[in-house]
Amino acid sequence: MKKFTSVLMSSLLAVSLAACSDSSAADTPAQDDAAETKTYKVAVVKQLDHASLDEIANAVMAEFDELAKANGVTIEYQLYSGNNDPSTLQSIGSDAIVNGVDAIVPIATLAAQTMYVAAEDTKTPVIFAAISDPEGAGLTDTDFVTGTSDALNTEQIMDMIFAANPDTKKIALLYSPSESNSTRPIAEAKAYLDDKGIAYEDFGSPTTRDEVIQTVSSIVASGCDAVFTPTDNVIMDAELTIAPVLAEAGIAHYAGADSFVRNGAFATCGVNYTDLGRETADLAYDMMANGIENAKYFKSYEVMPGGIITVNTETAEALGIDTSVFAQFGELVEVVTTEE
Repeated sequence: MKKFTSVLMSSLLAVSLAACSDSSAADTPAQDDAAETKTYKVAVVKQLDHASLDEIANAVMAEFDELAKANGVTIEYQLYSGNNDPSTLQSIGSDAIVNGVDAIVPIATLAAQTMYVAAEDTKTPVIFAAISDPEGAGLTDTDFVTGTSDALNTEQIMDMIFAANPDTKKIALLYSPSESNSTRPIAEAKAYLDDKGIAYEDFGSPTTRDEVIQTVSSIVASGCDAVFTPTDNVIMDAELTIAPVLAEAGIAHYAGADSFVRNGAFATCGVNYTDLGRETADLAYDMMANGIENAKYFKSYEVMPGGIITVNTETAEALGIDTSVFAQFGELVEVVTTEE
C-alpha cells in the first residue's frame, strides 16, 4: 500500500515531496529495465481537511492505484492539505512545479485556482475536482486545465424544502463570502424564493469556524424554518457542531453535499463524491498518458450526475420529518451522523 501524508505547513513541502518519491520507489517492484515502466508523478492537493474533500482524495488515490495496475505503469502521488490558507497553497503549487510533477489534482475551488496560477508557465496539467462553478472560478477554456464539477441543483433542493414542509415561511441562507462555490447557488436560491414570494434572510458573513457557530445562534433567533447551504467548505468545517443546535431548534439544514448530512445536516441532493474522485483520477491519467490536446474534456470539464437524495435519519427523527417524501426526487440514501 502506498503511503501518503497530509502536509499542513509550507515549510515541510519540499521534504515531503522528496519523501514521496523515495517511498513510492520502494513500494514499486524492481524492474529489469526501468525504461519499460512509465512513471507519472502527481500532486493531489486538498484545500483543507474535511469529510467531503477527504472522500474525494481517497477515491482519487485508490483509482490511481487501479489505473497503475491496469496499464502497467507507476503512478507516484503525494497528498497535501492547504489548511484553507492561500500562502500554504501557493507554496504547495510552487514546490510541485519545481519537483517536476506530471499533473496536479486540486480539490475545491481555492486549491484549483491556486494550482492553475502555479502551472500557468509550465502548462503542467491541472485536473480539478468538485468545482461547483468552473466558469465563475475562471477555470474554463484553458488548454491545460480540465476536471469534474459537482454543480448543485439548487432548484431541486428548494423543492425538497417545500415538499417536507409546505408551510415554510422563511429560509436562512448560510454560506461564507470567501467561498466562490457558494456564489452561484445562493443567487439561484434567492431568485427561486423571490419568484415564489418566500421570505429569506442572508447569513453570508462567516469566514471562520467560530464565526459560523455564532451565525447559527443568530439563525435560531431569526425565526427561520429551514437553512440552505451550498457546497461551502467553511460551513462544512463546522457542521458537526452546528447540526445538533439547528436540530434542537427544529430547523432543518439542507446542504450541498452528502458529507454535510453525514455530519448531521438534514438532507441534500447531489453527486457521489467517491465516483467523482474516481472520474477525476481517470481524467488525470488520460491527460498524462494521451496528451493535453487529446484530453476527453479539452478546454472543458465534466459535470457529474446528481439525483442522489441523502438524508440523516437521526436528524429526521429529531425534526419529526417523514423522509419518504423525498423519494420523488431520486434515489434515497439514508445515513446516520458520523465524525468522518
